[in-house]
Amino acid sequence: MEGAVSGRISIPISHPNWFSPETGIYSSRHSLRSLPQDAFLDLVTFLFSRPHRGEIALVDSASGLSISYPDLRSMVERVASGLRDIGVFPGQAVLILLPNSVLLPVILLGVLSLGAVITTMNPLSNIKEIQKQMECLRLALVFSSSEKLASLGRFGVPTVAVPSNFSYDSAQYPVFHKIVSGNPRIDWKPAIRQSDTAAILFSSGTSGSSKGVMLSHGNLISMVELFVRFEASQYKKHSWEDVYLAAIPMFHVYGLSLFSIGLLSLGSTVVVMRRFDAQEAAKTIARYRVTHFPVVPPIMAALIRAKDAHGCDLRSLKQASSGAAPLSKQLIHEFLRTFPHVDFIQGYGMTESTAVGTRGFNTETCKKYTSVGLLAPNMEAKVVNWETGISMPPGKSGELWLRGPAIMKGYLNDEKESESIIDKDGWFKTGDIVNFDQDGYLFILDRLKDTIKYKGFQIAPADLEFLLISHNEILDAAVTSACDEEAGEVPVAFVVRKPGSNLSSAEIMEFVAKQVAPYKRIRRVIFVQSIPKSPAGKTLRRVLRSSFCPSRM
Repeated sequence: MEGAVSGRISIPISHPNWFSPETGIYSSRHSLRSLPQDAFLDLVTFLFSRPHRGEIALVDSASGLSISYPDLRSMVERVASGLRDIGVFPGQAVLILLPNSVLLPVILLGVLSLGAVITTMNPLSNIKEIQKQMECLRLALVFSSSEKLASLGRFGVPTVAVPSNFSYDSAQYPVFHKIVSGNPRIDWKPAIRQSDTAAILFSSGTSGSSKGVMLSHGNLISMVELFVRFEASQYKKHSWEDVYLAAIPMFHVYGLSLFSIGLLSLGSTVVVMRRFDAQEAAKTIARYRVTHFPVVPPIMAALIRAKDAHGCDLRSLKQASSGAAPLSKQLIHEFLRTFPHVDFIQGYGMTESTAVGTRGFNTETCKKYTSVGLLAPNMEAKVVNWETGISMPPGKSGELWLRGPAIMKGYLNDEKESESIIDKDGWFKTGDIVNFDQDGYLFILDRLKDTIKYKGFQIAPADLEFLLISHNEILDAAVTSACDEEAGEVPVAFVVRKPGSNLSSAEIMEFVAKQVAPYKRIRRVIFVQSIPKSPAGKTLRRVLRSSFCPSRM
């Protein structure tokens, strides 16, 4: 009998229509969304062409000062004109080195409207880290807080001090005032293609040191449509009535995509916190009747404690969405218990995918809180066995590959790395180990890549290893992550001391701390006789990490 093996009858396995067993490709369960086909369309033009009835765009949480949507558009146009007047031109790179601010989106969109390229960086970065990133780019200008002005002067790049909000003394910020007071003109509007580079955001990628991710105007337009506007379309409400709290960093792809770009196409109000404080966040939610709160795990944990400690009225909060870092089941359950009225979802995206990947969506009959959700519209995926290269069906794990209009152009000045991570058919190899369940929901299980996620911030182990090996008493070193309830993951250094050295853990941690931003500091040192390596000489960080974090979930 056909199909009989050892007396058994083989029952054909049926596959859902969103997975092809022939190709191993997962398609989105969502319908395709129309993307603009005009080759000469820039992000800012697209953004401001979306109709809505929003009134207030941005609010400074501390002062209550706000920017209306009409004022936002005129401010962006003035910034673009002002930048041109001081000698910034299309194609040139502008570094935005700022904490969260209502002025950050104004600057960012002004730069993009001019046809220049934005690059962002954590304002807590030290001078060596800033210098390293600046050396990768030919910068025309830097926007920075006034505290950084003196230290940045050594690099010979014009630097503009930016006030914390738009209520400022023009005499203290003369260059910034000149830029935002530009006279908008339409006669010089540059021709910008969707394929032109719009942003260079630095990421650790799947391994190694930080790399510049080149994102096009088309990538960012796809992000707006496939991530932000699509998610809003799933709910029966007016998006311009939503109020979002921006507490996660706006220089990171997650915060940048939402608060500086995507939500501004919907007419939603973004309340901006300069820096996160749990008690202030709870008060801000109550004061401004915040409805949506995008978070990372440490912010979730802090909000739970603030709710218990201060008893603020947080009934306006409708949704919390977590991304950028692994999230434990315990923290999810604790959050749901504390905020039973809040719709909680997770999402998945990377800098290299312009924050587009998957997004959760709860219904009355389906709530999968530990999943990062369903594949975004217009995106495809594969789950590839990292040893055999075979594509895996639902229920089986492997490395996640993504393909779609949001995938980056490539890495800056690194064609070899770009070709190794994006194959000839356009598949981007994420380095994350995942599986799709039978309903198409994605679960992150582990990762092949080395990047450490500390409170949502990316840390490249190779950067820390380079510093460690530069110490004259260290023979070899490897850095990996250890699980941490508050931070998600923390950097741990495995160190081989040179013969005769009595170098202590504290001395090593202090040595690194002096040369990196606070979030990159080594939190623990373990002395070993040797570092495990592959036959090719590659450090086996997964072997080291397995004793700390056997699983991400």
